[in-house]
Amino acid sequence: MDPIYHPGGADDALRAAMTELAVGRWMSMRSLLAETGSNWPLRSFRTQVLGIMAAGSDVVEAWLAEEPDSYDAQVMQARVSVERALRAHRQRHPSAGRLEQRARVLAVSVSRRDWRDPVPWLCLLTLAQLDTGQVWREHRERAAEPMLPAGPWGLLYEVHRRDPFSREAYHRMVQFLLARRVAEAGALAEVMDFSRWAASWAAERSPLLLLPLYALAEQFRRRGRRWQLATWRLQWAEEPTIGYTLRAYEGWFRRADPRLRSVSDLNHLACALWAGHKLAQAAEVFDAMSPYTAWEPWSSVQDYGDQQDAAKTLFLRAQAESYATRSHSPHPTA
Repeated sequence: MDPIYHPGGADDALRAAMTELAVGRWMSMRSLLAETGSNWPLRSFRTQVLGIMAAGSDVVEAWLAEEPDSYDAQVMQARVSVERALRAHRQRHPSAGRLEQRARVLAVSVSRRDWRDPVPWLCLLTLAQLDTGQVWREHRERAAEPMLPAGPWGLLYEVHRRDPFSREAYHRMVQFLLARRVAEAGALAEVMDFSRWAASWAAERSPLLLLPLYALAEQFRRRGRRWQLATWRLQWAEEPTIGYTLRAYEGWFRRADPRLRSVSDLNHLACALWAGHKLAQAAEVFDAMSPYTAWEPWSSVQDYGDQQDAAKTLFLRAQAESYATRSHSPHPTA
């Protein structure tokens, strides 16, 4: 069968809540967040996905109308407000500034209710990417590492002290660096430097070990030209990229809790292993993600035409070639 594209991935409970959310029901979302409790990595992921989906409806507002004192409802209101602000800025809508300010106020307010929760601080860190001119002082703090650029380091610290090595927080820092008003080449260089720095001290089992793979995929995507597949794969097979790939495979994939491995991370690792000609290892990662996949980084190669068709074509090719290394292949999603 064809690979499945779903933001909830293998999180069955999240997918069920999203199904209810799609028809305007919030009770499953409330139950899901209550069950998630203080599992901060899982809470961060689930609130992020739910916030993106709920931003196009008034379902969170309906929840708040019924339970105005609910902390989880207020957190979701902050998540939804941040997502609406991001969309307005992308569309250059006249309401963008107002929505950004509202999201900031809500995030600060909810951060005062439970000091342990990293999600309100993730909301503030997300909003930093909208401040492309670094008007806010908290978005231009000097980094402790002299080779890294100024940025919202204090916000990153606030998330890190609550949820060490937060996956979302470091990806938000990458988005901030990409959004700054600097030359394109400079922005990509800063992202690569930051990603390598984060991976160099990330703990075993941490998804931050994959950050250099994301940085390289972003370089391909932003260069915006058609890549010959052989040329594209060659860059994944060279040092230091293949070294980062194998460290992520050994340190994260082989050791992390399978429930906390995101579909996006699995796809980036599978792609890097396959492109770097580590087919046996890639086959293991394809097994772990099946039947789910993601568009990126497969669509960063433009040899196949339409972006979604390109992603699917390359994914299926990589999966088939990886499984072909086995004497007894499983049933691939082809």
